[in-house]
Amino acid sequence: MPIRPINWLKLAFLGIVWGASFMAIELALKGAGPLFVAATRVTLGAIFLFILTHARGVGLPPVTTAGAGRIWLAALVMGLFSNAIPFALLAWGQQSVASGFAGVCMSLGPLFILPLAHIFIRGEVMTLRRTLGFLIGTMGVAILIGPAALSSTGSSLETWARLACLAVPLCYSIGTIATRLCPAVDMLSLSAAALLLGACAIAPYALWVEGWPETIGRSSLLALLYLGILPTGIAQIILVQIIRDAGPVFMSLVNYQVPVWSVIFGMALLGETMPDGLFWALALILSGVALSQFGALRRLFSGRRARG
Repeated sequence: MPIRPINWLKLAFLGIVWGASFMAIELALKGAGPLFVAATRVTLGAIFLFILTHARGVGLPPVTTAGAGRIWLAALVMGLFSNAIPFALLAWGQQSVASGFAGVCMSLGPLFILPLAHIFIRGEVMTLRRTLGFLIGTMGVAILIGPAALSSTGSSLETWARLACLAVPLCYSIGTIATRLCPAVDMLSLSAAALLLGACAIAPYALWVEGWPETIGRSSLLALLYLGILPTGIAQIILVQIIRDAGPVFMSLVNYQVPVWSVIFGMALLGETMPDGLFWALALILSGVALSQFGALRRLFSGRRARG
């Protein structure tokens, strides 16, 4: 499948937005619990996209036409496995695992997507070159996060919490495959439906477990608004566009960008120290991406030379 230059730009945008969202999450957690933050993020994103779909006159996917059942089933799987379930697992798991462990787990996403795409998506072949590229990229992310991410916290639930974090990239992979397999439908409409179903799943659970926060400060409120609109609402549209146009394996490359951008923003805006081995990690990550997408990069630069 040819990868257009616009898809590379969209992928880079998602890496930056999701990498920067960690700062917003940190601010939001000062005024609310993790489940409430996750539920609010999905709900605000759903409301934003619902309003946008009606402003553009497309609305939600049809419910009575041929193929409507498959479209809504795909939206349900996307809402559950790309939003509600992984958000809940991370919120619970990060209470018992060492900091950074979830970041290492996220880098495993491409390794889950490779076999799933090989089985379910025509043309997404699990070649040796792709597999080696993803393994090299994962090594780079592990170096970036550092060995401290694998240290034990001593919690009695740590084993189960680690399993929960490991299940998160698997959930994202299932949601990605469902997005690609969904029948033809307006992508904005599909994005709105997925977030609405995800919000319906996680919001009642969050309120039941944590209840409504007593007070939410201004900074936390602004952070929640940002999280709901940009890295959830708008990002959901772009995510669907990339998967439908370039495929799930290409989309999985964003898993390597997010830790890099989170480190860069932490250094630039929060005054955090540079991690050991940062440049080695970046070299491995970029090498893994280049190796796994060698064919797409060669076509991209060949096309530019031809036009020149």
